[in-house]
Amino acid sequence: MGVVYHGNYAQFFEIGRIDWLRSFGISYKNMEENNVMLPVVSLQCNFKKSAEFDDEITVKTTLKKIPTVKIEFEYEIFNQKNELLTTGYTMLAFINMKTNKPMRCPDYILEKLI
Repeated sequence: MGVVYHGNYAQFFEIGRIDWLRSFGISYKNMEENNVMLPVVSLQCNFKKSAEFDDEITVKTTLKKIPTVKIEFEYEIFNQKNELLTTGYTMLAFINMKTNKPMRCPDYILEKLI
């Protein structure tokens, strides 16, 4: 069809989120080494215009509010012409990997975001 498969947008959001966290010195690997995981509990995607094959896209990732037990992100995806293609939202929960229960955002993460 010449357009990007809709299922790829969740991966684009993930890449945007990982890069956003990395820009604050936060890595998923480090979180997991500290027994913290961040599963997605909610995902929303609004398609405005299709990304086409060979488009160079930019994912703008924004923290919606200061995290508590959850962390929420909003996304905008643009093509190389700066056309808005997609908007989206994800909510992730901080989970203690030892107990498999929700936990508050670790202080070492909050300190970097505030």
